[in-house]
Amino acid sequence: METTRHFTSTVYIVNDGATALHDHKRLDLMLPPGGHVDRDELPHLAAIREVREETGLEPTLLAEPAAVESPDGRPLPQPRHQMLYDINVHDGEVGHQHIDMIYYATVRSRDITPTDGEVSPDDWRWYAPRDLRGSDLPEDNVTFGLEAIEAAGSPS
Repeated sequence: METTRHFTSTVYIVNDGATALHDHKRLDLMLPPGGHVDRDELPHLAAIREVREETGLEPTLLAEPAAVESPDGRPLPQPRHQMLYDINVHDGEVGHQHIDMIYYATVRSRDITPTDGEVSPDDWRWYAPRDLRGSDLPEDNVTFGLEAIEAAGSPS
């Protein structure tokens, strides 16, 4: 079986010491904003687009690229993590994977007003560090959420 791989971008957004996750109905998981990187789209721009669509908020990525002298290139904001997730596994064989670029960002408000129509404002919840630590969320969501809050300079 051939494995299909898609690039995705995920963003842990932070406001006032908390990160937002939404109830993804189809997957039955609490997830941050994110989705597939479109054809000819850069991963960090996909991250920004996904936050805008899913929350209506304007993110500021916490990812300044290092200066590199190059006559024909320019540095891109680096994700905090890159993860490989198995999406479809049948009879022990992986049919589909996501190569996920995980970014951290701040937002100026908690007023979530999605524009994509897939997620309702009521599906979102803000998690402070104590909420993350006391939750039954997947371990990577807790770890990334706590790291994002710390990176944003918010109290833990």
